[in-house]
Amino acid sequence: MTTQKDFKRLVRGRMQKTGESYTAARAHLLKQDSRRPSPNVNGNGAAPEPAPAPVTEVQAVDFARLAGMSDEKIKEHTGCTWERWVWHLDKVNAHEWPHREIAQYVKEKYKTPDWWTQAVAVGYERIRGLRERGQRRSGSWEASRSKTINAGVSTLFRAFKEPKRRSSWLPGRKMAIRTAVPNKSMRITWDDGTSVELYFTSKGRAKSVVAVQHTKLSSREAAAKAKAFWAEHLDLLAHQVTVKA
Repeated sequence: MTTQKDFKRLVRGRMQKTGESYTAARAHLLKQDSRRPSPNVNGNGAAPEPAPAPVTEVQAVDFARLAGMSDEKIKEHTGCTWERWVWHLDKVNAHEWPHREIAQYVKEKYKTPDWWTQAVAVGYERIRGLRERGQRRSGSWEASRSKTINAGVSTLFRAFKEPKRRSSWLPGRKMAIRTAVPNKSMRITWDDGTSVELYFTSKGRAKSVVAVQHTKLSSREAAAKAKAFWAEHLDLLAHQVTVKA
């Protein structure tokens, strides 16, 4: 079995040879390793040994750190730790799928809530070296922010959907709502052509959570600015709806 230190040495060697980033070189070697035939195949009909598991080199790594979310949190909302999610998804070779297929599989097979479906898919892709934190599989960047607010979920939903309410805490921003599921989710095209996905979760009559994913950003710096923007404006939203309540 290749140790983690040995594997990193192979990754760095490929980086020097090809000019690839660490993430790209690592993903290539993982894919190559998972498809390598057993050395025990011979001409006398002997059965080959199973190929090494795709996660061989990360078995001793802190999955939560790579995913960017604690085991406790992901287990609370999905029923599985990161180790179990990696096991389930590697079992079906999900590291070879595009993001949409991973998310669809998780949603349909394990009945996870919408936002947590995305959290599982994104965290798995980070663990497998398919994207960096804050980066999409396409190479574009994203920013995520969530906030628990002392207001009912319908109040939060209307604060985004209704222009007059929205202008009181998000002034001067033009946007087009593409799709909306009342009190559940919303997809928006932002005024600069980027995309915003919103997920609303009720925590009781007067408490709810809004989670924002701002996607199609051009750089790490743009993602950092978007994260700061949403932190500031979700605070304004919380103040507005709490005062009115």
